[in-house]
Amino acid sequence: IGKSRERRTPNQIYHLSVEGKSNMSKIKILLSSRPKLLSDVIRHLIERQPDMEVIGEVSDPLKLLVTTQDTVADAVIITPLTANGEPRICRALLAEHPELMILTLQADTDAATIYRLKLPPLHFQTLSSQTFLNVLRGGPLPPAA
Repeated sequence: IGKSRERRTPNQIYHLSVEGKSNMSKIKILLSSRPKLLSDVIRHLIERQPDMEVIGEVSDPLKLLVTTQDTVADAVIITPLTANGEPRICRALLAEHPELMILTLQADTDAATIYRLKLPPLHFQTLSSQTFLNVLRGGPLPPAA
């Protein structure tokens, strides 16, 4: 007799995909953000966390493919996201690095989107700094928009 499978929400699936991360290792983050002030604020927020580290910064999102290939990033933060659709760079990065989490932030609003391979994008209308850090840690997520 077959066992019935429980349907999971995108948030539950997201958590399952990051559960295996060791508590001992730091979360490695690659930044690709403009303007410089915004990048500095994001860097400062991350570097104040004992379980996270910024391993590099790329000012041109198009150089992310090459830079990500040379790093061991767990997450990439891309800002600003000016288009409403999924940036092509996200698909290319995830094709090359299937375990990567990509967090896109809009510079003109508090909106953000999380991209993971084989998971639907999670869109958020507002993302506080605490929620931002929780997302990077694989912790509780706010309801998606």
